[in-house]
Amino acid sequence: MTEILIILIATVSAVLVLSRLGLGTVLGYLVAGAIIGPGALGLINDAESIRHIGEFGVVFLLFLIGIEIKPRRLWVMRRMVVGLGGAQVIVTAAVIYLCARYIIGWDARAALVAGGGLALSSTAFGLQTLAETNKLTSHWGRASFSVLLFQDLAVVPFLVLLPIIAHGAFDVSQSMGLAILESLAVLGAVLVVGRFALTPLFHLVARSGSKEVFAATALLLVLGSAWLLDQVGLSMAMGAFLAGILLSNNEYRHQVEADVEPFRGLLLGLFFISVGMAVDVSRLANDWALVLFGTIGLLVIKTSLIYGLGRMSGLKRDGALQAGLLLAQAGEFGFVLFSVAVVQGVLDPALSEPLIAIVVLSMVATPLLGYFGARFAPQIAPAVDTPSLPEQPVSGPVIIAGFGRVGETVAYILDQLEMPWVAVDMDVDRVARGRAAGRATYFGDAGSPNVLEKVGLNGARMLVVTLDDAKQAERAIRVVRRLRPALPIVVRARDLSVAAKYQALGADHVVPETLESSLQLGASASVVLGVPDESLQEILENMRANDYASLKALTPDTEAQSAAD
Repeated sequence: MTEILIILIATVSAVLVLSRLGLGTVLGYLVAGAIIGPGALGLINDAESIRHIGEFGVVFLLFLIGIEIKPRRLWVMRRMVVGLGGAQVIVTAAVIYLCARYIIGWDARAALVAGGGLALSSTAFGLQTLAETNKLTSHWGRASFSVLLFQDLAVVPFLVLLPIIAHGAFDVSQSMGLAILESLAVLGAVLVVGRFALTPLFHLVARSGSKEVFAATALLLVLGSAWLLDQVGLSMAMGAFLAGILLSNNEYRHQVEADVEPFRGLLLGLFFISVGMAVDVSRLANDWALVLFGTIGLLVIKTSLIYGLGRMSGLKRDGALQAGLLLAQAGEFGFVLFSVAVVQGVLDPALSEPLIAIVVLSMVATPLLGYFGARFAPQIAPAVDTPSLPEQPVSGPVIIAGFGRVGETVAYILDQLEMPWVAVDMDVDRVARGRAAGRATYFGDAGSPNVLEKVGLNGARMLVVTLDDAKQAERAIRVVRRLRPALPIVVRARDLSVAAKYQALGADHVVPETLESSLQLGASASVVLGVPDESLQEILENMRANDYASLKALTPDTEAQSAAD
């Protein structure tokens, strides 16, 4: 409990201060970790355990990224992934190898390990920065993501090469061949099972009505897929990314995102804190020249190479520079590769320590490089990189909370008006019927801010609440009024008393269902009696004016009787 409180106090304090200075939350986590870690105050000494737990934050982050990228879009990105990503890894590793071999004077094996470990960037830092700055959909943001994706794929070849480097022999038929076949078999199993089993599984769990079981199933999906790929030597992050891809077209995706999001934020924060805790002042003092100039050299080399490769792949100057600065650091895989290399006898422990220090310092420098890139890249390289996709739709959808008979009617009217809409409901059968008809219906709690944001609240033009559950409707109104104060909200209410409550919460227009039914019944009777249509419409408009002001004179007993009817 003491260590948890120390982490929370340090994190909140550092993040608040650095966020106010415009330096972002990531640097706040790093500073908090550095202060409480063994290299400074020494309040917490077990940084390694925290880092292992925090690595699951990267897993959840890749899962959420995968959900946002549909398979068709990933296929379109294949050339960028293989072309730019492959070129970056190979060229960067070769340049670092040459520097370590002929400038620093290391032997060939150590130089090769250094080149492989330092060529890869940090997925956690890169994607978190892109997410915070809303640049993941920009052309250079997608290029950066493509590079990070290929780097995750490159983890396996690097790990396979270590024993080869150590023993100087390689049997293709047994070593590499078996590993590749095993990896392909597990990948195929994950894709097939995910394709045909995910929807029935979530359908069954959602029918139980338990939010806790649904959240547990979402966690099982993420961690299970990560574990499977980890067992065959691929990265856990890659397994989670594939699970997200498989769920990207699923009607349960938004509720799954909402359930996973809190774990992602908490665990990723722990990962950044653990990186800050790894800053060891004594290690820096012993090899300060190698660590300092190695870090500077790494940042310069990777920024320059990624900038050049980005320009060759079609990025504009400011986009290529921002991608270079974003991916200039070494990644979390460096910790693993250098540790394994020491165990294999490929790397001397005396060399692994400064290499790990270079990884940590380059990570610490990443938020500052990102801030520099966002602020000065357009001035240094003034060709503006326009987003390939709009950050928010110009004319967003109408969000329908509840897809029962009333919600379906609203959706039908919007279809006739050719207005886009998206519906959210917790009823499995309603969602399934909508999906079967090709309609934009999703399973999710309309009272959850995460769910509403996932279905497009930030760009929505209106919220229509048709929910039977009054408490869920109230939560939806409160959330939207907090996140989008000016968004129009139209709500269906049971009667005047419920309508008054919704209006007090901030609904713009409330339609009491029992009163409207009474008005329609009266209108039908008037038509039968031969009342002129003009007179009838005038009477109805007067009764609906000022939120049914003339009907609010009903006595409580009469209103209660109306609600009972």
